[in-house]
Amino acid sequence: MTFEELGLSQPVLQALDEKNYATPTPIQAQAIPLVLQGRDLFGIAQTGTGKTAAFMLPSIDNLRDADRQTPFKSCRMLILAPTRELAGQIAKSARDYGGYTGLKVQSIVGGTSVGKDRNKLHRGTDILVATPGRLLDLVDQKAFRLDGVEILVLDEADQMLDLGFIHALKKIVSLVPVKRQTLLFSATMPQSIRDLAGQYLRSPEHVSVAPQATTAERVEQFVTRVNQDEKQALLDLMLRGRYHQCKDMDRVLVFTRTKHGADRVVKKLGQQGIEANAIHGNKSQPQRERALALFRSGKVPVLVATDIAARGIDIPGVSHVINFELPNVPEQYVHRIGRTARAGADGIALTLCSDDERAYLRDIQKLTGVTLDRLPLPDDFRAVIENAPIVKPKGNPGQAQQGRRAKMVQPRPLSEHSGARRGKPQGSGEQRKRAEGGNHGKPGGGNRRRRNRGGGGRQARG
Repeated sequence: MTFEELGLSQPVLQALDEKNYATPTPIQAQAIPLVLQGRDLFGIAQTGTGKTAAFMLPSIDNLRDADRQTPFKSCRMLILAPTRELAGQIAKSARDYGGYTGLKVQSIVGGTSVGKDRNKLHRGTDILVATPGRLLDLVDQKAFRLDGVEILVLDEADQMLDLGFIHALKKIVSLVPVKRQTLLFSATMPQSIRDLAGQYLRSPEHVSVAPQATTAERVEQFVTRVNQDEKQALLDLMLRGRYHQCKDMDRVLVFTRTKHGADRVVKKLGQQGIEANAIHGNKSQPQRERALALFRSGKVPVLVATDIAARGIDIPGVSHVINFELPNVPEQYVHRIGRTARAGADGIALTLCSDDERAYLRDIQKLTGVTLDRLPLPDDFRAVIENAPIVKPKGNPGQAQQGRRAKMVQPRPLSEHSGARRGKPQGSGEQRKRAEGGNHGKPGGGNRRRRNRGGGGRQARG
């Protein structure tokens, strides 16, 4: 089957030819004819299967055929995405696919200038890709309306619910016209997604190309049991290619559970001469875009991320995914390893599991129906740790490192701080006077000016 046989128009086919897309994926082959007919659609497919093109290609054709004017301060097609990275990638795909149709495409996400977003949406747009929070910011400021929406797309709907966007989604849906086409796509189908589909879709067609929560078939999956405090040393060996299944590591995506954990891993890798960047919710949008650009180009081949990036990174050539920490939600494992083995390539997923994470591992294997192959630690692993070079701490003489572990200088016993027990401020006499509110021995001197200001304020108000 070809894209032409699916009924797409010549301008869209020309754009696909330029991208060398010849054969539609299963989700595209099933979804495109239904979307062209204007039907509501509920699509279930794992990441990396071509969902974006499945709803974008026919929607572009429908918008082009309708030939309506771009609405002022509104849009004709609204696509909601859970993360900034995913929104940017969808917008890029929309521009590529609609390059010969004359449709305008805009993207708005959090972490950027609200003023710039207001300016670029002032005259309206045909296709808008947005994160829910930023969209509602503009709606609340009366800088944008949703009364012109003809097509509403909820992409990665399960992730939006996981991130707490349910109230934002309800408000947005209440503002778009009742008469519209709604397309909902998700990689998993928990009961919450079924409920959402029942509320927002009208007699939808269902399309599913993979069983719920299955992992990519071309990903080899392994697990290694290791102590929590030894994970960093094992990660170093992996990235140096000195461990099982760690050859030809072109681009490596490392996942942690927390933002601080991601930063800590990057810092430790840097101390060992391994260049890496982190991407998570505390990073500004320019920082996240710069980290992704360096990772995509291969200049920095290691990217450490939290689960917020598991749905938003669509970078070909990710050879390995390393779960430095297991996710406490088993579905997130599916999305993590879906970052490799994309577009028909092979990939490897390595998981570091400590004793306190065994329950998470059982949940993952139960959900996916896959038993991860176990890899033993290297025979010389303990010796490598013991003989690791000493890394001197920077700017903190109170630390002394033995091997790879910092040993903090013990504080003085509490008995030497008897004043602290009685609530007396510690330090020099000058510090004690300031802490007690005095001013060089003058009673209440430090507060006199404040009292005067307060009195003056009361008189003025009276």
